Amino acid sequence: MLMEFDQVGEILDDLYETFPPALFERLNGGISLLPDCRTDPQLPGRTMYLMGAYCHDMTGRYIELYYGSFAALAREEDWSEETWRKELHTTLSHELTHHLENLAGEIGLEIRDAEQLAQWKSEEREEEGP
Repeated sequence: MLMEFDQVGEILDDLYETFPPALFERLNGGISLLPDCRTDPQLPGRTMYLMGAYCHDMTGRYIELYYGSFAALAREEDWSEETWRKELHTTLSHELTHHLENLAGEIGLEIRDAEQLAQWKSEEREEEGP
């Protein structure tokens, strides 16, 4: 099931309400749903969609979620509305964890993400063979 951009925005609005307000402190740029489809250039042999990003730069702290990436996976995997909600919740939770760790000066999730990427790269090299 492919959901429209506005429908996904409404789901995100609903999900936002399920999180404690304290999690959004100092997230001064808020959460943006962008139409983009982003893939990870570090895995050229496979399509690895980037679902979202936590950003901390000179404009502040904010979360971007990429509708196009969600839509691409939804098409490939024939998502239900429930799957849309679960994936959006999982991604928003992941990016909020980056935000909270950034505020605390921690990088545990960043390390875990890097380890996962390294694992996928290793698997890709194995699939290519000698």
